[in-house]
Amino acid sequence: MINSMTAFGRAVSRTEEAEITVEIRSVNNRYLDLTVKLPRTFSFLEDRVKTYLTGRGLSRGKVDAYIGIEMLSEVSGGKVTVDTEYARAYIDALRELGETFSLKDDLSLMRVASNKDLFRIERSERDPEKDWEMLLPTLEKAADVFFSVRAAEGERIERDITAKVEGIRALTPQIAALSDEDVKARRDKLSERIRKLLGEEGIVPDESRLLTECALFADKIAIDEEIVRLGSHFEAFYTILGEGEPAGRKLDFLLQEMNRETNTIGSKCSNLAISHTVVRIKSELEKIREQIQNIE
Repeated sequence: MINSMTAFGRAVSRTEEAEITVEIRSVNNRYLDLTVKLPRTFSFLEDRVKTYLTGRGLSRGKVDAYIGIEMLSEVSGGKVTVDTEYARAYIDALRELGETFSLKDDLSLMRVASNKDLFRIERSERDPEKDWEMLLPTLEKAADVFFSVRAAEGERIERDITAKVEGIRALTPQIAALSDEDVKARRDKLSERIRKLLGEEGIVPDESRLLTECALFADKIAIDEEIVRLGSHFEAFYTILGEGEPAGRKLDFLLQEMNRETNTIGSKCSNLAISHTVVRIKSELEKIREQIQNIE
């Protein structure tokens, strides 16, 4: 099964100690770009959150995990200190904002203190393991939703692109049959034209040489190899889907190969019906390519 790179999961929990909110969202990206936003007091948990999410199979996409932790009761014996440098920068920014937009300067201690990031709470009786244990249940709930959405969307995409690939696969025998007719017609036409040109000059054609040249021409415009390679690509498509691993990059590369073979077929054939079929195939390949951009 494949997974989509677009998903969202959210969970909220509340205990006597804290209210925790976890939101995980992701969009398409060529590689994994995972950002975790935590309150400054709990920033030390960032690596553990990343390790947890990648351990659940996250491997591609631009992923933002927002974690809000509001402590409802602090452990006794804790010490509150002011982040002086941050406070100074914050107040300067507020004053600049007021001057720039001619706003009333109503800065006061309580207004500034409403920014909780100004304070550091040193908690002597809580350790990182306990904080992680406090966060983990909510993180798991949000991740469960997030990964289930990715799986459900991935399943829908897989059904869609599989149906399109089957449609393309059904067209290849038609192209092969039309190509056989086209090659024969163009070979006979070339033979007739050569005979006519030589006849106008009073030259008797060398039948053996004529047949050889026509055969070489027929070989150049035949698409047997391209049809065989397309067949191999179809088989590779299903193999990749069955591996149970991230498939987006592999399918993207395979799609490029399919498109290359299709372009070659179009360049070799002059049959109008084949040209129309090639256009249909390229249109379907483009639709598949758009869908693959959403696959992990």
